[in-house]
Amino acid sequence: MDKLKMQTPNRADENFKKLAALFPNAVTETVDENGVVVRAIDKDVLMQEINTTVVDGKEERYQFTWPDKKKSVLLANAPITKTLRPCPAESMGKDGTPGGFDSENLYIEGDNLEVLKLLQETYLGKIKMIYIDPPYNTGNDFVYEDDFAQSTEEYLANSGQYDEEGNRLFKNMDTNGRFHTDWLNMIYPRLKLAKDLLSDDGVIFISIDDNEQGNLKKLCDEIFGEANFVDTIIWEKRYSPQNAVQWFSENHDFILVYAKNKILWHPQLLERTAEMNARYKNIDNDPRGPWKASDSYAQAGHGTKSQFYVLTAPNGKKHVLPSGQCWRYTEDAMKKLIADNRVWFGPEGNNVPAIKKFLSEVTNHLEI
Repeated sequence: MDKLKMQTPNRADENFKKLAALFPNAVTETVDENGVVVRAIDKDVLMQEINTTVVDGKEERYQFTWPDKKKSVLLANAPITKTLRPCPAESMGKDGTPGGFDSENLYIEGDNLEVLKLLQETYLGKIKMIYIDPPYNTGNDFVYEDDFAQSTEEYLANSGQYDEEGNRLFKNMDTNGRFHTDWLNMIYPRLKLAKDLLSDDGVIFISIDDNEQGNLKKLCDEIFGEANFVDTIIWEKRYSPQNAVQWFSENHDFILVYAKNKILWHPQLLERTAEMNARYKNIDNDPRGPWKASDSYAQAGHGTKSQFYVLTAPNGKKHVLPSGQCWRYTEDAMKKLIADNRVWFGPEGNNVPAIKKFLSEVTNHLEI
């Protein structure tokens, strides 16, 4: 019978092995502060191997840092001696039978940092998509305590906040001198471990608001790489304006999207719905089928000189651009569209011109 491993992998050990495999001549030994001989990487040899400039010491460089960042990196790599325990009484099978274990879904309760480490053993590099909704650090939400300055006894004496699993929590008030630091130390190791779980074509979506959006973007650029930033999605969280606010009535939050490797991530397009297709009509019996009208104007600031002209309709009517607008197409391109019956001037030919967008030429996607 195989013995269970009672400790998660040490990520620092694994990273060392990768470096040693690439640059075996850079592997060396040294003596630590306790006089113990330990493994090490010879920085000078490594610099020669990568043949580039390595910034060292206090030299100025572009970087994103905060107090205890190095300890946060160590926290992400450090192993733990815990395991996952099934709860039959709280489980549910595919058919809804209590106590069943045949469901394709898995719900885990616990400190998410520890859970992420435990998942590395089975799901390393296998997760296609991750969505997380971390604390926004508004000054009123609770975050996990990864404090490096206090002992456990000191913290427990000062806090007394716990989640349902007994994990230490604290309310990160904006009066805290480590307001951003504590949040960054909490989120960094969790994102680092989440990246390792992603498959090469995997992607992560992270909800956030204005309080930490800027810091989260820099953090993700470092962990996932700027080249793997996909987009910032703006989602509307409220429709009615707040009249009691002091400045602006903000109504949106953000979702940052990063791929493990953007070149390999190919999002699947959504199937079109009947509601989307119903927006297309064939009011002029065009042989190409149903279509819907789209704007022929564009913002003037994005146009070239060739997009400013007076458009003459087939019936001779002159169409002048509104202020601040340009035509979406150049004059020659617009003439070709008109000749191909792709511009709609209304049933009498006097309407503002609109570009015909045919349903037969639209692929599956989100309707915008």
